[in-house]
Amino acid sequence: MRNSELQLNIISAEKKIFSGKVTSVVIPGVSGKFGVLPDHAPLISPLMEGQIVYSIEGAEQAVDVKGGIAEVVQNVVTICVI
Repeated sequence: MRNSELQLNIISAEKKIFSGKVTSVVIPGVSGKFGVLPDHAPLISPLMEGQIVYSIEGAEQAVDVKGGIAEVVQNVVTICVI
């Protein structure tokens, strides 16, 4: 059975920016933007400057970032930003 949500954690050295359940995330990777949906393959990617865009029940939210690193493992997306 396919999972319909991801746990998204966006953190910086100073604070937790966002933590919650989302349906999708678009991340500005160094090789270009990429989307993460439930049951995505595990990955680690450095980030470039841009926006992390995530969707909660169809409503999109965005966080501006200058860089960082993203990890996707078992429907948990953890993004450490600068």
